[in-house]
Amino acid sequence: MRRKRKKIKGSLITLDEVFLDSRNMPGFDQERFEGRLEKPLGRASFLMSGVVFLIIGFLLFSRVFILEGVKGKTLALRAENNYFRKIPVLANRGVIYDRLNKELAWNEPAGRAYIDLPGLNILLGYVGKGSDSLAGFVGKQGLEKFYNLELRGKDGVEIQEINSKEDLISANVQTSAEDGKNLQLSVDAELQSVVYNIIKNTAETYGFEGGAAVMMDVDNGEIFVLTSYPEYQSQTLVKGEPIEEINSFLTNPQKPFLNRAVSGLYAPGSIIKPMIALAALEEKVITPEKQILSAGSISIPNPFFPDKKSVFYDWRAHGWVDLRRALAVSSDVYFYTIGGGFGDVQGLGINKINTYAKLFGFGSKTNIDLDNEEAGVVPSAEGKAFFDKDDPTWRVGDTYNASIGQGNFQITPVQAAVFAAVLANEGKILKPHLTDLAQENGTRRILASVSPENFQAVKEGMRIAVLEGTAAGLNGLGIEVAAKTGTSEIGSGKFVNSWLIGFFPYQKPKFAIAAVMEKGRATNLVGGVFVARQIIEWLVNYRPEYLEKT
Repeated sequence: MRRKRKKIKGSLITLDEVFLDSRNMPGFDQERFEGRLEKPLGRASFLMSGVVFLIIGFLLFSRVFILEGVKGKTLALRAENNYFRKIPVLANRGVIYDRLNKELAWNEPAGRAYIDLPGLNILLGYVGKGSDSLAGFVGKQGLEKFYNLELRGKDGVEIQEINSKEDLISANVQTSAEDGKNLQLSVDAELQSVVYNIIKNTAETYGFEGGAAVMMDVDNGEIFVLTSYPEYQSQTLVKGEPIEEINSFLTNPQKPFLNRAVSGLYAPGSIIKPMIALAALEEKVITPEKQILSAGSISIPNPFFPDKKSVFYDWRAHGWVDLRRALAVSSDVYFYTIGGGFGDVQGLGINKINTYAKLFGFGSKTNIDLDNEEAGVVPSAEGKAFFDKDDPTWRVGDTYNASIGQGNFQITPVQAAVFAAVLANEGKILKPHLTDLAQENGTRRILASVSPENFQAVKEGMRIAVLEGTAAGLNGLGIEVAAKTGTSEIGSGKFVNSWLIGFFPYQKPKFAIAAVMEKGRATNLVGGVFVARQIIEWLVNYRPEYLEKT
């Protein structure tokens, strides 16, 4: 390409002659980027730069002065007045359902809510404020208390920054909440309420002070019914009002806060006789066919008045009775004899009665998943010596009383239901439970020492009691029932507790039942049998599927 030429002052030069390099300027150093084209800064440039730096410095100094001097105290005071606080992020409490998935206890914005169904309150319990500010609601009684940790879950924590005016500056969740577990009960809520109303109506009509009932599966220990009358209102206690109603609960002499099913202690009366019969059979005191005469009473020497005999009465003269008949008609003389001895029958004696009672679970908690369960009391010579300082000696008459469930013998309705289940399943002592969360559900131990033949003899006696004996009120229900009645005197005998234990269907037992009506008049002709009949009738009509053995 041909280069262009320009003419400067009469001379011709090429463009590349303009640029400086080593060829046209031998002293040029390319590494220093210096050349003859530089122009030195003038004085004005230096002055301008100085002014700019002065302005920037002044602004920075002014800002620091303002922050440190003018606003320093204000900002420091603000920092001192700001504070951090921990706010609980409450976990949602678990919902409680019955076996048919009906909601029994749930959460609402205003707090815990409960189903409005009589008979569920004392079982579910109630919640209240915890003592710790981060605790939220805690269970105070019943299932709400027993399963509080599972239902409550774990609360979270939020850290909040607050200023002196209590305005929220910032918030940060430190720990997330973990919702509580739901509970599904083995209880049928509708059946539970029906049973409660049966007991309530019976008590109010016939003058009983209270009552309780338990119904359980004889194979796995599932509780279908566990109710106690009277009871409080869970929703009222959660709301804390009306105060008048709460005060009525607290001052009620019928003790609505007492769950009679697990905490009520009662002399068992004659419902203990199947246990005495099994013990006597196992110890060869009698055979099932051995007959004993009940002429209405037996008499033994009186240790205090030798010239007067001590008389122990039967509730009527039954004549000659064997084991099955004695159970059916509930002959006291028969059980005095096999328990304490009389005539040619040696009797078990109190030590063996005590041993067998404990073998069948009396005197120990069933470990049901409810709070405040009582263990009960099994009579013993040592117990009398400890508690009865005025008359510490154990006598034959004491053994007679123990043989018919009187004296210092106390059990709970749930223990009675477990005992009825042992009779039905012939030796499996079950752990009753209300949820699948209960540990060690099912069989606790097996009474291998008691023979099936002896169980069968006792069960036949209980079946005859329904066909033609003291539990005849349970006959004709469309389902075969085996049962044993019991009446235990209170104080001078003007008042009694009325018991019923049993199981059904007789050939293939599915359920065991125990019912007690508390402190009714001794002249009353209704009680445990009356209650049990209505319960079984309802089952036959409205829950026939429950009665099918799988």
